[in-house]
Amino acid sequence: MKIEAIKIKNYRVFQDVKVENIPNMAVFLGMNGTGKTTFFDVFGFLHDALQTNIRAALAKRGGFREVLSRGQTGDIEFEIKFRPSEDEPLITYQLAICLNDKRQPAIKKEILRLRRGQSGAPWKVLEFSFGEGRAAEGEINTYEDIRLAERSRQQLDSPDILAIKGLGQFKEFVAVAELRRLIEDWYVSDFHVDEARDVREAGYSERVSTSGDNLALVAKYLYDNHREIFSDILTKMEQRVPGVKKVQAQETEDGRIVLRFQDGSFKDPFVSRFVSDGTIKMFTYLVLLNDPEKHALLCVEEPENQLYPRLLEELAEEFRIYSVLGGQVFISTHSPDFLNAVELEELYCLIKENGYTKIYKAAEDEQIRRLWEAGDLLGDLWRQDLLSDGVEKL
Repeated sequence: MKIEAIKIKNYRVFQDVKVENIPNMAVFLGMNGTGKTTFFDVFGFLHDALQTNIRAALAKRGGFREVLSRGQTGDIEFEIKFRPSEDEPLITYQLAICLNDKRQPAIKKEILRLRRGQSGAPWKVLEFSFGEGRAAEGEINTYEDIRLAERSRQQLDSPDILAIKGLGQFKEFVAVAELRRLIEDWYVSDFHVDEARDVREAGYSERVSTSGDNLALVAKYLYDNHREIFSDILTKMEQRVPGVKKVQAQETEDGRIVLRFQDGSFKDPFVSRFVSDGTIKMFTYLVLLNDPEKHALLCVEEPENQLYPRLLEELAEEFRIYSVLGGQVFISTHSPDFLNAVELEELYCLIKENGYTKIYKAAEDEQIRRLWEAGDLLGDLWRQDLLSDGVEKL
């Protein structure tokens, strides 16, 4: 599954932003305060809204007026265009949120539609407003079913509930199923080295948590159930982090799991609390990126933190491999060293103008493209402020 375009309107610093032609691996560059975290939070907001409702998702962020872009009075709007796979139709999901007559958050518009080819009218799966609308009915398993389906009027329990959540008949339809997977399986790394070092009670975890606090349990799961994947991770650790020869997730006598790292120069392994931050972080990323089940969308904020600059090029390549194997990756950074390993087509730049953030694709700026084609590295252009102040701003 791949997100091809995103439009955001009146969501915090994004008063009116469109990001198009998004590749499998996309890097978002910007100074502190330009909105990199907010951009990732769009998916966090949709995730919370799907789990609960719009009102609760907004309340978690301070309420409608706190989220609405400063000085604006309109609706909060999102549009996501994606494909379940390369040969599937483009699917568009639109959502507009307003305050109703009672000054409570409500869904003003929710539309899901798809189109085959580049022409012709799109087929609407659903169209809702304030808890009421029309949706395709009957057994919906294919796109042909949508084309032939009758549209019937439906009523949701509340005007702040997403129709893609409230209408159970769509759970098997691929368009809605893939959209829900995209939102539910959204993952943003909030990695904390100290939590990854912690000794954990023996238990069971298959996937790395956003903070990395279950790293030892996941390592043990991979060792016990996916030995080949675990061996590949160790091979990459040896290549990426000089000296590391072996990693163990060992259960102690009192029923806890502890990570031990074997340095080739020493006979006895080191417990994780004595290993460098960079070693722990690289191992965590490798475990995350070698998950047998790829996340639909993996977001990583500032991976350069705690990592030795020379490792950033290796890490960028690991992210790229992950994206090629089926998991889309969004990365935020302001590290010149990481940027030096980024391709021009992968880079988006965030700049602030008059209090709001704009996003432009670096490859579409003629000056940047000429410098890139002449051999300049993106990290060097960033150091010279040419990716922020020297561009032809949108």
